[in-house]
Amino acid sequence: MAKVIPFKAVRPTRAIVGLVAARPYQSYTVDERESRMDYNPFSFLHIVNPGYKYDQVITGEDRYRLVKNRYLEFKEDGIFVQDKKPSFYVYKIVNRHGQEFNGLIAATSAEDYENDIIKKHEDTLAKREETFKSYLKTVGFNAEPVLLTYPDNDIISKIIKDTQKGYAEFEFTMTYRDTHFLWKIDNENTVAIIEKEFEKMNTIYIADGHHRSASSHLLYTDEKANNPNHNGTESYNFFMSYLIPESELVIHEFNRLIKDLNGLSKEEFLIKLDELYRIENRGTMPYSPSKPHHFSMYLDGEFYSLYLRKTSYEFHTALDRLDAHLLYETILRPVLGIHDLRNDNRIEYVNGQHEMITIKSSVDSGEFMVGFGMCPTSIEQMKQIADEGLKMPPKSTYILPKLRSGITIYEF
Repeated sequence: MAKVIPFKAVRPTRAIVGLVAARPYQSYTVDERESRMDYNPFSFLHIVNPGYKYDQVITGEDRYRLVKNRYLEFKEDGIFVQDKKPSFYVYKIVNRHGQEFNGLIAATSAEDYENDIIKKHEDTLAKREETFKSYLKTVGFNAEPVLLTYPDNDIISKIIKDTQKGYAEFEFTMTYRDTHFLWKIDNENTVAIIEKEFEKMNTIYIADGHHRSASSHLLYTDEKANNPNHNGTESYNFFMSYLIPESELVIHEFNRLIKDLNGLSKEEFLIKLDELYRIENRGTMPYSPSKPHHFSMYLDGEFYSLYLRKTSYEFHTALDRLDAHLLYETILRPVLGIHDLRNDNRIEYVNGQHEMITIKSSVDSGEFMVGFGMCPTSIEQMKQIADEGLKMPPKSTYILPKLRSGITIYEF
């Protein structure tokens, strides 16, 4: 039984929401960040980068305290206003490619995370969890939702569609050419129906935001332990999420670029691959794989198809069948000597929104020796891996939609 509840969001005013909303801080280059902060005093980037005001790099607890100060200043100046009634928020995104996403912004349960009702498919780094927990504890708010996905539900879908026929609280387009819409649901009967429909769900899945959810769970654990009057209704028991039906989640692959052949010649490398794969030279035209366990490879000016030899590899778990794991276990680790996918500087990743011509260009530039393309992971694969309690390798999925910070804020 998933616990999904409404909350009183802190939101920018309608007139300036498009100026406030921002992509995640790390997604900007330094020049992009400085440009936006130079010319836009309302950008949420001013909150998360408080040292900009003093032309200083500020880190650790000092930064966290100043983040909180900037946030309070935005509230004092009327840039942010809190809703008076707990609400669900229907949120629609239409991205620059015309893809449309419709879901609900809500508060989801840290206890559900602990009890594996909210399931995970990626490993997290303990240091990052602790760092972000400390950040949350000091600033007292969460401004970027975790992306969760749930089984398609006709009743929730009808409520979302009916709500979208009414007046939108927000409607704005970012310079990145994605358009955002927000509607508020605060009718008590409708709120109760939504809560009951989620209660019928045994499991919902994290699509994106594993570190944010893990850190929120750590915060909940700390606050619960330190509160002798804990009753489960306190705001720290929940974290903000954007929940969309499984049918609207879009999953792209991450293709791989490798800087060298681990001391092998081209011919030696191909012979090694031939032990596990049937190899076909596809010439100079860009070539993409068409099914699972089938990879494309670009090497020395030519594309190749790699078909896994069925007798050479055994599948025991859902993870074994995942192409990103298969590539690691059969080529990246044993042949190319790449053991740490997260930290080895010999490997880089290109999300699957970019076509194979990007892989070709990167190798042709001389920066990389070989590139691999694969098929995207399916939602069913992702769920099965989570259900088996397994974890995908880093950069296994590039998931849409990508969310903005500062559109709704959850305080605790």
